[in-house]
Amino acid sequence: MLPLPPAPPPATRISREIRARGRTWTDDYAWLRADNWRDVLRDPAALPLEIRAFLEAENAWGDAVLAPLAPLRETLAAEMRARLKDDDSDPPAPDGPWRYYARYRPGGQHRLYCRTPREGGEETTLLDGDARADGFLSVGQARHSPDHARFAWSVDASGAEIYEIRALAIGGGDLPDVVPLATGDFVWLNDSSGFLYVRQDEDHRPYQIRLHRLGDADDALIFEERDPAWFVGLRATRLGRRAFIHVHGHDAEEFHVVDLSAPDAPPRLIAPRRPKFRYSPVDHGETFFIKTDKGFQDFEIVVAPADAPQEENWRAFLPGVQGRLIEGFTVFKDYLVVQARQDNRPRLIVHALASGDAHEIAFDAPTYFLKLDTTYEFASPTLRFTYSTLATPQETYDYDMGRRTRVLVKKQPTPPDFDEAAYCVEAIEAQAPDGALVPVSILRRRDTARDGAAPLLIYGYGAYGYGIDAAFGANRFSLVDRGFVFAIAHVRGGTEKGMAWYEAGKLAHKPNTFSDFIAATRALVARGYADARRIVAQGGSAGGLLMGAIANMAPELYAGIVADVPFVDALNTMLDGTLPLTPPEWLEWGDPARDEAAFLTIRGYSPYENVKPQAYPAILALAGLADPRVTYWEPAKWVARLRATMTGGGPVLLRTAMGAGHAGAPGRYDRLDEVARIYAFALAAAEGRWRD
Repeated sequence: MLPLPPAPPPATRISREIRARGRTWTDDYAWLRADNWRDVLRDPAALPLEIRAFLEAENAWGDAVLAPLAPLRETLAAEMRARLKDDDSDPPAPDGPWRYYARYRPGGQHRLYCRTPREGGEETTLLDGDARADGFLSVGQARHSPDHARFAWSVDASGAEIYEIRALAIGGGDLPDVVPLATGDFVWLNDSSGFLYVRQDEDHRPYQIRLHRLGDADDALIFEERDPAWFVGLRATRLGRRAFIHVHGHDAEEFHVVDLSAPDAPPRLIAPRRPKFRYSPVDHGETFFIKTDKGFQDFEIVVAPADAPQEENWRAFLPGVQGRLIEGFTVFKDYLVVQARQDNRPRLIVHALASGDAHEIAFDAPTYFLKLDTTYEFASPTLRFTYSTLATPQETYDYDMGRRTRVLVKKQPTPPDFDEAAYCVEAIEAQAPDGALVPVSILRRRDTARDGAAPLLIYGYGAYGYGIDAAFGANRFSLVDRGFVFAIAHVRGGTEKGMAWYEAGKLAHKPNTFSDFIAATRALVARGYADARRIVAQGGSAGGLLMGAIANMAPELYAGIVADVPFVDALNTMLDGTLPLTPPEWLEWGDPARDEAAFLTIRGYSPYENVKPQAYPAILALAGLADPRVTYWEPAKWVARLRATMTGGGPVLLRTAMGAGHAGAPGRYDRLDEVARIYAFALAAAEGRWRD
């Protein structure tokens, strides 16, 4: 048993009265929310001293608890670093006379964005991330101009996802343009004289599209969304003639078209928003192809004239198929490519526009990952995609859509001693309490027997219709090679089994997410994959809500829980309409201030409200001070209440990154140090090293 240092830092209890729906209760730890939290996102030094002292004391105590694991953490970090190719590079993507790509220099933390002549020649570095990094640096989007003479990029310097957009003349140095308060998304104009971008308001809500002309001080307003329940986005098209303004909530969206040759002209609406109506256009020149759920829940594709794309002009192109979710699609001059998902298996289907013929690109693994990759050129007959499994490193292919042949252009580098055949990828289904069958993806060594003796790390998310892919993750082998089984529970709230799977894990049905995860855990034990005493669960953000819920519901089932930037103060957050993400989130979780049923549902599962006087597993909660998505005080309050209420178990650790946000450290090696901390904790918890 690992020794624990003296008692954790005390959390002051200051009772604050909360009122909602005719009820009154107290929150002893509401003081951990800084009144100037908006300032803290921009400048972490603005955090009030008493809150900073608490968070730093928690960090110090957590470091003391994990200090005996320091040699293990160093070993894990070294192993994971050895699996990285020091000078890794993306396969170049051709565009006109150039081939564009990103790469790392040996020992570098951040990407270099580069190009070479299409037919070969000297490399030009467009942006050196290492040279630009001064503390925190996260590049959002980086893109060359249509005339290939300029390059622009968006950069977040704090982790708060407040971006600046900067530009340079290729071969001529930085331009004076600095566009603040952006989201990171931008689209170049046809003549390369400037770009459209998304601007945030003071609450970090993307709400405007503005036009920036290089060299101009004032940016023109092109579009504005005043309703805080809606976010604004911006999409480029492969043809580059138009851009799409994307206005979206959690159950509906609308699009407006901008002519990139006349960006000052009023954007043209395609179809107005209405509840439970989703659609998404792709530009094919004279026509738009549009993915929509207007007539089919899992989406179909229609086509409309580009000069009259209103809903009354939509006509059928690709009907929906029951049980097959169209996740996305892309269009080339001669082909339309659909990325779909059926029974948790991704699919790529190529449609020849002239003949109407269709064929599917085949894959054999029981569970795997697919992604359409960057192809700049509209007339290209070649599709680029990436594929991996839990055991197969990522492979990037160029696929000739006419000849139906694929060429491997890159395989993710791995150490010489890595043997894919030494591992086994499996897929099972677990039966939930209501009879639903929950997919579970599994990775283990072939020599790890299914005899009920192995430790298990089980991961889950289950929100926003975001499906968790069974993709390769090199870091996991530091656990799997130590005898762990790794599993992903594809719980309701994602779209792994279509939109109905998503709808069955949101709003009033949110508790299904939690019972699905518990059922998946128990199924893995029952089938011999795991030792019931050696299970560690992990989830982040909305998956952190899942972690908090299962900690309250089934603490005896888990030896450890890793809750990464966890959304654990759900009731208080959803009651507070002044928080930037709350109004749009009411369609995902419910509006407890105005809806009694939503109030009762959220209060019934919100992890912070449901902490009980019971023994809890060892818990590692991770937060980011500059996190605008899940604010730092959610995990801080949760940890304080857990410590004050639990009757045994633990330890409960809080680690706050004082200079990072939702995504953690941006440097590739710094991130490995964070993962090493998580894995050392998981190994110790599974081994029962804090167990009485």
